[in-house]
Amino acid sequence: MVRTVTPAEPLLRRPLAPSDDVRLWYENALQWPTVPGTPVRLAVGVRFDVLDVPVEAGRAALEHLARSAAPGRGFPVALGGGRMRLLVAAGSAEELPGLLEWLDWGSLELDLVAIGAGGLMDAPRPPGAAVVGSGARPLPLDRGGSQGVAVWLRPPEPGRGAGASLPTLSAMGARGDGDGPPDLVRLVNTVATQIHRVRLRRAGAAAAPRADGQPLAFS
Repeated sequence: MVRTVTPAEPLLRRPLAPSDDVRLWYENALQWPTVPGTPVRLAVGVRFDVLDVPVEAGRAALEHLARSAAPGRGFPVALGGGRMRLLVAAGSAEELPGLLEWLDWGSLELDLVAIGAGGLMDAPRPPGAAVVGSGARPLPLDRGGSQGVAVWLRPPEPGRGAGASLPTLSAMGARGDGDGPPDLVRLVNTVATQIHRVRLRRAGAAAAPRADGQPLAFS
């Protein structure tokens, strides 16, 4: 007796939502873990940590570092909501307080946030992904990056390995000679310097109108 097997009904595939494409790119191309939910968010502290700084200070820091770095050796950088997110080696967030103290920045209030293990980061659109009406395109250095959507200024490169392209701590800040990303010591010192300069510049600009409005005193 011949057994006849009726072909099963073909399964209807649900079309991938844009967020599914984003999630698959991060998890498959980069092997970066994401967390459930929409919008897609990346789990920080597994493959990378984040230094979150104001765009103006971050832009100035990157320009300063670029003058002594080899072309094409930049580490991943994202923009969103008026902030710049510098991706650094996992574990760097724990090093930041001690590093700032060692660099004599510990006594100053700096607009510098370190996001480490247990933190989350909004996932920027993958490079080349088209999002109609979102304006989610990498912004050049002379733009503020103030829109809420996260975008890549310097996207990560699949295949390079997450650790190889991220600033990390090395002996006495000796890394960053043009053969790779800057050492974490050099990066933090540069970022802190630019944050402080922006703060002083804004304080001076705010004080100038008040000084101009004061009546002249004659003795």
